[in-house]
Amino acid sequence: MTDPKRADALLAEVERNGRGRLKVFLGAAPGVGKTYAMLLAAQGQLRQGVKLRAGVVETHGRAETEALLVGLPQQPPLRSEYRGIRLTEMDLDGLLRDPPQLALVDELAHTNAPGSRHAKRWQDIQELLSAGIDVYTTVNVQHLESLNDQVRDITGVQVRETVPDWVLQEADELLLVDLPPRELLERLREGKVYVPEQARAAIDAFFSQTNLTALRELTMQTAAARVDADLAQRYRQLGSEAPAVRGRLLVAVDGEHNAERLVRHASRVAERRHLPWTLVHVDTGGARDEQSRLHLQNAQQLAERLGGEILQLRGGEVARTLVEHARERRASVILVGRSRQRWYRRLFGGGLAARLLRLGEGLEISVLDSEADLAPAGPRARERGHWRDYLLAAGAAGGARGPALAPAPWPGGCRNCWRYPISPWCSSPPCCWWRCAAACGLRWLAQCCRSWPTTSCSSPRASRSPSSAKRTY
Repeated sequence: MTDPKRADALLAEVERNGRGRLKVFLGAAPGVGKTYAMLLAAQGQLRQGVKLRAGVVETHGRAETEALLVGLPQQPPLRSEYRGIRLTEMDLDGLLRDPPQLALVDELAHTNAPGSRHAKRWQDIQELLSAGIDVYTTVNVQHLESLNDQVRDITGVQVRETVPDWVLQEADELLLVDLPPRELLERLREGKVYVPEQARAAIDAFFSQTNLTALRELTMQTAAARVDADLAQRYRQLGSEAPAVRGRLLVAVDGEHNAERLVRHASRVAERRHLPWTLVHVDTGGARDEQSRLHLQNAQQLAERLGGEILQLRGGEVARTLVEHARERRASVILVGRSRQRWYRRLFGGGLAARLLRLGEGLEISVLDSEADLAPAGPRARERGHWRDYLLAAGAAGGARGPALAPAPWPGGCRNCWRYPISPWCSSPPCCWWRCAAACGLRWLAQCCRSWPTTSCSSPRASRSPSSAKRTY
């Protein structure tokens, strides 16, 4: 490792010396025991003589959690009223006036009441850390900004309260609080997660064995990525080579509606594979409407928040420009989104992904199929593409049948015209060969259309069940 790299790693550690230390208790879902684990750790610190104070702790009425609050000094909350609703928030100024060594601040992703100094609780925590106060906090994995789309796909719930990934990446310690899904469901049925009246609705809407297992996997992946990052940092501080970073990831973004989803996916892939990554937009000089520009701008801002590099290139052909830039930057992965495949793209070489595959020899081309996720799941949505097949088949049959209705061939016409009677268009045998060839192709296509079994145009339900499918001869 070069001396500048080691110096940067050591300098980053020195800069944190005057700053408080952040410990995050990470869980897969509410009820796994994050707040309980945080209070248990706080009790241990209190016994060691550490001056601490609970800024805000949400027990949700759980008796075993409330028992751990006994004996812990607490900061009185701020009370306010908004639109007739009484709200309580953490007294940030009270903690700063008489700063403890350690502050307990539950629910990192919480949105503060209107009129607060900061919109989000994680911003309050940043101010406490800047004042040299250590902080213990909790968060569920579904609140991470880069996982927002994945969590929605898993649970069907769009999480509105999110935390930037860099907040967890800059934490000094990440503690995984894990509970098997079966035990969590038992706690839920016993009323230990929410009050009993809400338990059944919560199970049906969010807490299922499948959802909890998938969220648990995401939590473990997040914790593992953090361990790898910590290990790499330690290597750099010792002046040794960190685990090899191979290449770079380029994510190509246009002004499509799925741009932000693509950026979040790129961030997660780059983190897991230890790759630096760049958002690339190729400007071909074409006109762009306001909505497209807004999608692109939002994607670039999101990439910047998630730690990616932003780059704009100019070029006449997007795929070629991306491949040339990937070779210049020694990138190994190009990530693109898969949009609807237009019929003319299938005829003339495919979309961006297909062109990248032809040009990007030696590169890994990854395609995120976001259209499938956004399309409705019902049978109606799957059948919408069949009308194109009917139109193509009807056009081919009509085009092939039309010449056959022409008058009888003129004397002296070519032999092909006798086989496929289109000779009224011919002036002499040599100049009509392309017309005859076209007629041959159309006739062949029409024959193929007639020979197609009816199951190819049947409903998806019939094609999925061979026993119920019928074939017409």
